[in-house]
Amino acid sequence: MRVLFLDTYYPRFLSALYEKEQGLAARPFTEQRQRLLEQVFGTSDFYSRHFQTLGYEAQDLIVNCKPLQRAWARENRTPYSELALRLPSRLLRLPGIGPWLSALPGLVEIAVEQIKATRPDVLYCQDLWFLPPQKLAELRPYARLIVGQIASPLPPKPYLHGFDLITTSFPHFVPRLRAMGIASEYFRIGFDTRVLELLGSVAPDIDASFVGGISRHHGKALPMLESLARTTPIQFFGYGAGSLSRQSPIVARHRGEVWGLDMYHALARSRVTLNRHINVAENFANNMRLYEATGVGSLLITDRKDNLDELFEIGKEVVAYDSPEEAAELIRHYIAHPQEAQAIAKAGQARTLREHTYKHRMEELAPMLERYLGGRST
Repeated sequence: MRVLFLDTYYPRFLSALYEKEQGLAARPFTEQRQRLLEQVFGTSDFYSRHFQTLGYEAQDLIVNCKPLQRAWARENRTPYSELALRLPSRLLRLPGIGPWLSALPGLVEIAVEQIKATRPDVLYCQDLWFLPPQKLAELRPYARLIVGQIASPLPPKPYLHGFDLITTSFPHFVPRLRAMGIASEYFRIGFDTRVLELLGSVAPDIDASFVGGISRHHGKALPMLESLARTTPIQFFGYGAGSLSRQSPIVARHRGEVWGLDMYHALARSRVTLNRHINVAENFANNMRLYEATGVGSLLITDRKDNLDELFEIGKEVVAYDSPEEAAELIRHYIAHPQEAQAIAKAGQARTLREHTYKHRMEELAPMLERYLGGRST
């Protein structure tokens, strides 16, 4: 089974990396991709590396990284338009923009050529928005099974129906997708132990933190975060601070954006770290922070969800809150009782390393893909 993992990275992360490493854009495709994966951003090579260990052929595509994709196009003699590469792909699909422009090869078209050249058994898309329905249809002869993974608001139905299977860490999405006639399976995310090797020893020197984005998907969390900024010593790391009013109490406590290993480092420095799910998660625990925070050994204080106790033992491996007031009280309590906090943090880390690593997850995903691939062959 040959698997091609297609992913997109946050543009702000990509810009920051290429600005920091000025010569990176001129390097060959394989060197750029390796450098990107070394940053352990998102799920990095956590899927492909463990698939390779299991004996499968697997590789990663980071399809919205313009310097990387330019390098591939040059090396593989694939013509492309710099104009189309710079324009948002949605503009290229507007009916009134003219057929000459819509035909110009941009990021989507380069990715399509990469997939055609690879001819994977499984095309595994971690961004359901990137390939429009007509491009998924075009790729049908080149991939036996087309899979999507999502833990964010669903795209329009035409995008969804282009996939043979959609995996999701949202338990409530599975029956909804199946009701639309789309095959779907519950598949949790996790933590990769390579992060611990890269981090080395980190001494906790931050009493409490919130490490994450502040965006429109986090709208209901903003009042709580501002309340915590007023009533606890919590510090903030991540993107989105620029969207806040200067009067927001978060601004004075915000320590800037952190990406990849720097994000894990901020978590590892935190004796206590707060987690808050986005609105679309509804009443289910699922996000990456559950495993990232516990994985690096921070005490996780997270919002209580119906299935949280299926993942961790509440009160012994993680701590849960039901209100902003309770979150503040718990933060203050565990700052004042560091030995108690450390005991729970160690138990949470042990649970994650025992059950919630990407090695475990890929041992679940591989047979799932084999099963669906077998179904496509019959």
